[in-house]
Amino acid sequence: MIYLRLFWEFFKTGLFAVGGGLATLPFLDRMVETTGWFTHAQLADMIAVSESTPGPIGVNMATYVGYLTAGVPGSVIATLGLAAPSVIIILLIARALKAFRDNKYVDAAFYGLRPCSIGLIAAAGLLVVKIALFHFDAYKLSGALGDLFNWKAIALAALLLVLTRFVKPLKKLHPIFFILGSALVGVLFSF
Repeated sequence: MIYLRLFWEFFKTGLFAVGGGLATLPFLDRMVETTGWFTHAQLADMIAVSESTPGPIGVNMATYVGYLTAGVPGSVIATLGLAAPSVIIILLIARALKAFRDNKYVDAAFYGLRPCSIGLIAAAGLLVVKIALFHFDAYKLSGALGDLFNWKAIALAALLLVLTRFVKPLKKLHPIFFILGSALVGVLFSF
């Protein structure tokens, strides 16, 4: 039954997450609340791992959640669930493309999907900020305002902002150096 649920949850995510891997984040955030398969802290780890490993972010996260939930078979099923809607839709579109190639309504529908994609990606960005810079779970437990903020992450984000925007020699470095540097800081300071 867990395999069917994994497939269904990620099928819905793949069907409605228009705009790429970051658009899956709001759906994964909802999964934290509804399924209990992983926590907000684990979601933050998934984002970090998915962003720094090769491959599509959404697929990496589906694989990660599937593995956490049901091992290797779960990772395969969650990944297939996420990819299935895209494959089905692409096959249907490819079949019908010749008939609707110059249809103004089809053009308008694709044009109308752009704001949806932007909205989902913006929601994903806000979710990343929420997960990375704040500790809402710790704040709920203690009620102390100091527990709300992830001070180490805020300091690292501020440092990266200064380094990438205001230090001229570093502005030209490839982003991989900042990713590796951030990973090193994360390991050294136990993020």
